Amino acid sequence: MVLWVFGYGSLVWNPGFDFDERIVGFIKDYRRVFDLACIDHRGTPANPARTCTLEAKSKAVCWGAAYCVKGGQEKEQAAMQYLERRECEYDTKVFVDFYKEDDPFKPAITGVLVFISTPDKEANRYYLGPAPLQDMARQIATASGPCGNNRDYLFLLEKAMLEIGHEDARVIELANEVRKVLAKLKEKKITSPRISTKSHLPRINIACLPETAVASSR
Repeated sequence: MVLWVFGYGSLVWNPGFDFDERIVGFIKDYRRVFDLACIDHRGTPANPARTCTLEAKSKAVCWGAAYCVKGGQEKEQAAMQYLERRECEYDTKVFVDFYKEDDPFKPAITGVLVFISTPDKEANRYYLGPAPLQDMARQIATASGPCGNNRDYLFLLEKAMLEIGHEDARVIELANEVRKVLAKLKEKKITSPRISTKSHLPRINIACLPETAVASSR
C-alpha cells in the first residue's frame, strides 16, 4: 500500500514528514482560499492567523505538490499521525485525482489524500469564511504565534509557488496587499510623535539607607 498526500499550503515548502517522492502537479475543481483560522502555529485564539484551505469550484485548478510515502504500514502511520496533528484545523479528508503538466487530462495518480475544511462555521470552529481583501491583509500582517508570524506563511507560499513554476494570482494579490499594510504600519511607527520620558520635576538626592540587621520573617 502507498500513501499519496497533496500539499497546497505550507506542505508545499515544508512537508515535515518522511516521504519517498515529490511530484509537482495540480488537482481539479478546487481553488486555494485563506478562509481557515490557525490559533496554535502562526496565530493565537485572541488573534488568529489566516491559512489556506480549499474551496470547491467547478473548472478551477489548484497547483501544489504530491508526496508519496511507501515502505510499509508503520511508515505510513507515522506520516498520518504527524499530518493529523499538524492539520488539526482541517476536519475533512478527501481523495482526489492528481494531474501533471505533461498530461492535464489523464490523472497521473488517483486516490491522493487532501486535508480540507468544511465551509461551515458551526461544523468547523476554525472556519473563518471569506472576507474583503483589505481585512484579510490586515489580519495576516499582524497575526503571529508560537511557530512564527502569519505574513511569513503567506510570503513563503508565494515564493514556493514561484519556485515550482505555477504562481497563484490570488496569493500574489493578497501578499502585495499585506506588504502595503506593513509599509503603512512602518510609516506610522516612524512618524508617530515620541513621548519624552524625561521628568520635569527637580532632582532630589536621596541617600541610601543602611540595610537592617534584622531579617524579615517568611
